[in-house]
Amino acid sequence: MKVVYSEGHRSHDPQTFIHRGRLAQSPERPERADMLLSSALAAGHEALEAKPTDASILKRVHTARYLDFLENGINEWLALPHAGPEIVPNTHPNRFASHYASHIVARAGFHQADTACPVGRGTWAAARSSVDIALNVGDLISRGQSRVYGLCRPPGHHACTEMAWGFCYLNNVATLAESLRMKGAERIAILDIDIHHGNGTQQIFYERPDVLTISVHADPDGFPVFFSGYASEIGAGAGEGFNVNFPLKHGTDDAAFIDAIAAGMQKIGDFEPDVLLISLGLDAYRGDPLSVFDVTTDGFRQAAETIGALSKPIAILQEGGYPCPELGENLVAFLGAMDG
Repeated sequence: MKVVYSEGHRSHDPQTFIHRGRLAQSPERPERADMLLSSALAAGHEALEAKPTDASILKRVHTARYLDFLENGINEWLALPHAGPEIVPNTHPNRFASHYASHIVARAGFHQADTACPVGRGTWAAARSSVDIALNVGDLISRGQSRVYGLCRPPGHHACTEMAWGFCYLNNVATLAESLRMKGAERIAILDIDIHHGNGTQQIFYERPDVLTISVHADPDGFPVFFSGYASEIGAGAGEGFNVNFPLKHGTDDAAFIDAIAAGMQKIGDFEPDVLLISLGLDAYRGDPLSVFDVTTDGFRQAAETIGALSKPIAILQEGGYPCPELGENLVAFLGAMDG
């Protein structure tokens, strides 16, 4: 399978991560991409470095003021007295703000939903390179490839129209979906199997019937992404019925994980998409530092077999999956079964 990657991710090395009230090393660091790429290469997959792409497509997914904040806000931030090296807001009033303020501190609180998405000097370049990967994957799919994997870092499925969230800045899978729609694909399906709900992807397409969004994830109740991902969220307006969530209890094993994916694939088959996009989170693995599931390496192999039975082009973009000894092994198991 062709594996699209970029060295551009290295410019984003977040130094601020607060875990349960303590400053800790971020699990979303350059090391994870290195682990994934080296494992894919050792397994015989073909690596292709992403070429630069036109950034204008991002305006179909994110607002202009948000894109400006990500690209240029760091310069205003660093000009503040006693500013730290990364934009990290003290308040997050984005869901209640009645006014869009001009000061960088206020805009930080508006555009950053949590403390897991600090913006440093190299964040914009890395996020753009991640989008480049996604769009390069789309080009390969459009040229006839049936299965392509994009090693996107930073990930994207928590990024909303104008909010960074949970390690994510630009929504890679949503940008790819928009690109494929512009190239003539009439119906796109997105299946997210990250342990965290794909809240950003859901928000972006919630009122649209042309993009089916399905997410298999840990029950939001008692989990960091507690605010969305419930089964009652089915879309709105023209998009009603085109958003499906499968929240699974903590401790879920391979069997229940695969059953939910199979149920999602049934809905995808009924939808008859032109292309299927996979938001691949490997953090459902039992040994992942952020996991609350009991999914094994073989569980990812079975997941790929279940998904790969669909006779449509499938683009796979990396979401979560954090440094642990089996991270690369889990990716290889998934790609191998999908390629087979």
